[in-house]
Amino acid sequence: MKLTFAMSFKRMKPFWITVFAFGLVFAVLFCIRLDLFSKFLYEPPKPFFSSIDAPLERDSWMNILQNGRKIGASHTSFLKRENGYLLKETLYMRINTMGLVQDINLKTVGRLYPDFTLSSFDFNISSGRFVFSAQGGVSGNVLSIKTHGLESTGRFNIKIPEKLYLAAGIINAVEASGIEPGNEVAFQIFDPATMASEPVSVRVIEYEEILNMGVKKRAKKIAMMFKGVTQLVWVGENGEVIKEKGFLGISLEKTTRDHALFDFPVESSQDLTMDVSVPSNVPINNAETLTRLEAEISGIPYDHISLHGGRQSLNGNFLIINRESLPDATTDYDVTELKESQIRFLEPTPFIESNHPKIRNLVKKIVEADETPLNKTIKLLDWMNKNIEKRPVISLPDALAVIENRAGDCNEHAVLLAALARAAGIPAKLEAGLVYLNGRFYYHAWNLLYIGKWITVDSLFGQIPADVTHIRFSSGELRQQLDLITIIGKIKLKIIKQTK
Repeated sequence: MKLTFAMSFKRMKPFWITVFAFGLVFAVLFCIRLDLFSKFLYEPPKPFFSSIDAPLERDSWMNILQNGRKIGASHTSFLKRENGYLLKETLYMRINTMGLVQDINLKTVGRLYPDFTLSSFDFNISSGRFVFSAQGGVSGNVLSIKTHGLESTGRFNIKIPEKLYLAAGIINAVEASGIEPGNEVAFQIFDPATMASEPVSVRVIEYEEILNMGVKKRAKKIAMMFKGVTQLVWVGENGEVIKEKGFLGISLEKTTRDHALFDFPVESSQDLTMDVSVPSNVPINNAETLTRLEAEISGIPYDHISLHGGRQSLNGNFLIINRESLPDATTDYDVTELKESQIRFLEPTPFIESNHPKIRNLVKKIVEADETPLNKTIKLLDWMNKNIEKRPVISLPDALAVIENRAGDCNEHAVLLAALARAAGIPAKLEAGLVYLNGRFYYHAWNLLYIGKWITVDSLFGQIPADVTHIRFSSGELRQQLDLITIIGKIKLKIIKQTK
């Protein structure tokens, strides 16, 4: 049995399918600049700071380019203070996802100790109606954080095993550590987007001359690496960043204030959703009727991604996806009898505020407490289909903000359904991967709900279970989506067999 509440999959407008906004767009474009880092196996030595001269104060402007086209600008200031340093970074971009152009503004303020480690921070992201901010401070081995969405305020503490850095301040730390070409150090970075810390490896490659604003400058070429993904940075002799280069033809180049603010008009990026999509070797018709999909997957490492398990079976590079069968509509369970691995997905998180009165009261209006999990899920999807506009959004997905704005793409839908389901007593995970549409596979996000057994659910498409063209790479909470960084632009798919 398969239940579909929205427009059938083959007729879904491409406009409605977008990358899971923050997790993909910013991970791809500014994985280093915006502090999105994931774990890797090799960990080089930690930086060692001997007696050093205080770095020069700086005020730097940069153009953000994609294949030579200006899509934004950034402004960074680094100031000496009595008890350390003050780092301010503002970034503006015009991003195109599935034909919808959106302006993104990010601001980070970091107060750093004399060794450049994090003392406190302020972080803000805004895009249209969506805004999110966070503030935090370090005391001993605890980082205390306060978050603000449109409708919510959260407080929580994170234990930190070692000193933290802000990504925007890494270059200053690298310069202070005095490492020369061929050497490598590791930094533990705080990530405001996931409210966690992650390691990044930094290696000095060589000195080279580069052209900037018509002048040749001698620069130290540095590679920042995580999970096999590398971003290059060129640092001038005065310690100022001259150029950065990342994915999809994106680069940052030092310029003057006037050129950053008033130079040639800012255009939107290329359609990022299309740029990172994966072509299919064969058309897939009536995906919702398929019971099994068989494919070969190549070009990617399998570490840190969730290709095997549940409805997916991976043998070598051969993947089989079977459509799940729904439990009987009368199937129920006692929450107290759930396993620990299931109960943890009933808990609220900073972006899935399932314990907030607004979400709990909404759930009470949609479902009855004594209904079975399947019936609750059906009603929750029906409510979302009628009340949440399907449109691309670039921001940190926040369940309360989605309710307030009544709009969002796949990531907003997945976060909101997780919050509603958890408030209704249904364990809910976030999943992400690829989904098929019109000859290509696009990055997408959906849910896995425990309704007597784990079932894949796509609230954007209104599918219970989701069709077999949903290829899962990550499963769990929002931060697991960052594992997709390792496969973007590398994955190759070959559909072998479609079974109805």
